[in-house]
Amino acid sequence: MSKGITDKVAVIGMGCTRFAEHWDKSADDLLVEAAYEAFADAGVEPSDIDACWLGTFASGLSGLTLSGPLKTQYIPVTRVENMCATGSEAFRNACYAVASGAYDMALAIGVEKLKDSGYSGLAVAEPPNDGTTPPITAPAAFSFLAPAYFSKYGLDPEKGKEVLTRIAWKNHRNGSLNPKAQFRSEVPLEAIAKSPMVAAPLGIMDCSGVADGAAAAIIVRTEDAPKYRKDPMYVKALTIAAGPGDGVLRQDFDFTSIRENVMAAKEAYRQAGITDPRKQIDMAEVHDCFTPTELVIYEDLGFSERGKAWQDVLNGVFDLEGELPVNPDGGLKSFGHPIGASGLRMLYEMYLQFQGKAGKRQLPNPKIGLTHNLGGFPWQCVSFISIVGKELG
Repeated sequence: MSKGITDKVAVIGMGCTRFAEHWDKSADDLLVEAAYEAFADAGVEPSDIDACWLGTFASGLSGLTLSGPLKTQYIPVTRVENMCATGSEAFRNACYAVASGAYDMALAIGVEKLKDSGYSGLAVAEPPNDGTTPPITAPAAFSFLAPAYFSKYGLDPEKGKEVLTRIAWKNHRNGSLNPKAQFRSEVPLEAIAKSPMVAAPLGIMDCSGVADGAAAAIIVRTEDAPKYRKDPMYVKALTIAAGPGDGVLRQDFDFTSIRENVMAAKEAYRQAGITDPRKQIDMAEVHDCFTPTELVIYEDLGFSERGKAWQDVLNGVFDLEGELPVNPDGGLKSFGHPIGASGLRMLYEMYLQFQGKAGKRQLPNPKIGLTHNLGGFPWQCVSFISIVGKELG
């Protein structure tokens, strides 16, 4: 159990590239763009940074991936990887380093250049194993959630598909308002529902895409933040839960919940003093890699009662105008998923919303936000949660 670092560190600057098919830019270009936007936003110089944490899944090795393009001058640069939580992991480590007093100012940055790498998101090379790991694509793995949920809570396939379609529709609607999203068009419900099948009942429009992108955050101790800006973002909780993987060994594994989500949320809420997440959290960015993933996340994170999330979806609870807006920036569905950058992109949306700079998707005075990443499969994954706030205390 973590002691937590509630309100000990603050984010004083952030930057984010547009997530897109950047055929004309390298990973170096994206890192420089995101980092220098963050430097300018914070009003600091690159030489003010004491240490860096870089998150990338497959777009570079070691700290040299960052020290080269940024020309950092012999300061520590640590490259981290934790599947789809990679960018969030860079942020978590940078926050802990500053909170410990080891450094006064740290840069957390994530990048991924996937579109010209051949990476499709469907097949991922497995590390050496004993050959008993089932060869399965990500869409197929997450498709198991849908029929399990429908069966457990009495939804016929048509009603279930309507719920999943509504989730994708919401996220694309939000993303249409975001100039940094890869896909910036609303998509009609009928087009989503009838999109070509990938892994039944998931069509293409139930799946997030790939993209290139980078995002960055500059972190200082809370007492130092007023030297840089009057409206920093405060860190309330940071958790990672890595699962033991016993789900794949059980015939009775329940595909209507992801245990790592539940454990990460429980610990994050303890750190931040959240007792009623649906009422106390004003907005959330969650890992909508596939539509049924977002559906079970609502219940795993306590936004909905067990078996009730599908009704909340259809009632618009998680819409931009709803009781608890989820993925106000458009989520993975609108941004795609440059793995090392996604977690920091989610935090960037929290940062903009707290400062009232989210444009047409701006929420009315949000004060507490949650971000969530999930990397792996439903039966074994890493799950990350941050809780961030506009105010101290």
